[in-house]
Amino acid sequence: MIIGLVEASISIPEARSLKDKRMVLRSLKDRAVNKMNVSVAEVGNQDQWRRADLAFVTVAATSEVVQKRISLIDKYLHGDPRYVLVDIHTSLL
Repeated sequence: MIIGLVEASISIPEARSLKDKRMVLRSLKDRAVNKMNVSVAEVGNQDQWRRADLAFVTVAATSEVVQKRISLIDKYLHGDPRYVLVDIHTSLL
């Protein structure tokens, strides 16, 4: 069993309230879960309007599958104009 972890910090410059932030994050999380077979949680900066720290986790039998999913997450996070990817770290456990 291989576990893949992606930790990402994003900035949401257009957010004017926590409600705006939640709308962006809900959409981001829903699409990631539905398209990439991963779990997602907001793990930091929960009280700030324009910042969010997210953790994406996936589990598979082989590292190739996990690496592919991590690559998809990375590509996904770089491709959405509603937020700016500030930092990203990946780990295999």
